Amino acid sequence: MRQQEYGVTVWFTGLSGAGKTTICKFVEKELRIQGYRVEVLDGDAVRQNICKGLGFSKEDREENIRRIGFVAHLLTRNNVIVLVSAISPYREIREQVRQSIPSFIEVYVNASLEVCEQRDVKGLYKKARSGEIKHFTGIDDPYEIPLHPEVECKTNQESVAQSANKVLEKLEELGYIVARVNDL
Repeated sequence: MRQQEYGVTVWFTGLSGAGKTTICKFVEKELRIQGYRVEVLDGDAVRQNICKGLGFSKEDREENIRRIGFVAHLLTRNNVIVLVSAISPYREIREQVRQSIPSFIEVYVNASLEVCEQRDVKGLYKKARSGEIKHFTGIDDPYEIPLHPEVECKTNQESVAQSANKVLEKLEELGYIVARVNDL
């Protein structure tokens, strides 16, 4: 295990199906290979365990993000690299979380609604369009695009490796990880 001096939270935000979890897993694998302490907080897994009972109203979504942010803060201050993959549709709560975690990198996983709907393996967009699912981000609930993310991954134009490499390069640039010999 590599000696880590600093923790950091890397917050992947974007529409459902944009590629947040896929890029997050790729980054996690590379960091673990390099010997870093890493924890992944996946929005779906956290919702099932820590945020059970919360719905999808604006208030419940904000509470979900607040709880994920609190756990991320605890891990970050204990020198863990925390990778958060959560839609987190509202800019204001993302900014509150950013302010509560001194070492924070926002990654905007950017894919158009059309691309996300084409990738929809769970059929959630189809259900939202038919009215089966209410308050679905991007359909009948807003997604507020980050204004100044540290990293933007355009997943309809980049490979997973290219997107993950952008995140790893930012971690290197900011001194959270040592420079790698080769890109992915």
